[in-house]
Amino acid sequence: MSGHSKFANIKHKKEKNDAAKGKIFTIIGREIAVAVKEGGPDPANNYKLATVIAKAKANNMPNDTIDRGIKKAAGEGGSVVYEHATYEGYGPCGIAIIVETLTDNKNRTAANVRSAFTKGNGSIGTQGCVSFMFDKKGQIIIDKEECDMEADDLMMVALDAGAEDFAEEEDSFEIITDPDALLDVQKALDDQKIPMVSAEVTMIPQNYVSLTDEENVKWLNRTLDLLDEDDDVQNVYTNWEEEDDLRS
Repeated sequence: MSGHSKFANIKHKKEKNDAAKGKIFTIIGREIAVAVKEGGPDPANNYKLATVIAKAKANNMPNDTIDRGIKKAAGEGGSVVYEHATYEGYGPCGIAIIVETLTDNKNRTAANVRSAFTKGNGSIGTQGCVSFMFDKKGQIIIDKEECDMEADDLMMVALDAGAEDFAEEEDSFEIITDPDALLDVQKALDDQKIPMVSAEVTMIPQNYVSLTDEENVKWLNRTLDLLDEDDDVQNVYTNWEEEDDLRS
């Protein structure tokens, strides 16, 4: 695949997440609750739950916290019912933005998401207005500094486990899979003791767009920061190609 490095962007996001670890654990906790409610508490028979558990481990969520979340979700009575809702829209210069939410109050969430777009000089669009610009894929990012395996050997491990693509960048390796193959590839890497920065099903832009005006970068970051602060927001995807010298 083409040599576009996403590691800096993902590392940037993880630094923000690390500053508010409770936020990412809240997000994953909700995902566990929904997965258990929809498919039961056994990850061997619930692919969605197995995927969420893999995401939890990639984010260093303690095993006992994961287990408690599963048991709580499998219990009877009093649990909050969460619903998925996805919003699509545009940031400055037509930057495509997809917002995935999990909420117990869609009216509140819709108002907050709309406000985040408006305050960032963007606009909410209709369903499907930008999602066609993205591909749903499994994505694994590995920090070169933390990986002892040679690139060719790592590529073969990934491809043999079912990966679709492998890219070597200046500071990282990127592995792309079909969403259904992500767990198999992640397990193969785990078996080889390969540390992963990120391992999740994501929306990958077909093309990236740069912003050269600092004011537009400021507006877009305003929207992204507001969305990041909202506990109802699970994931945000954009086709913005961040520039080191313009990143806030």
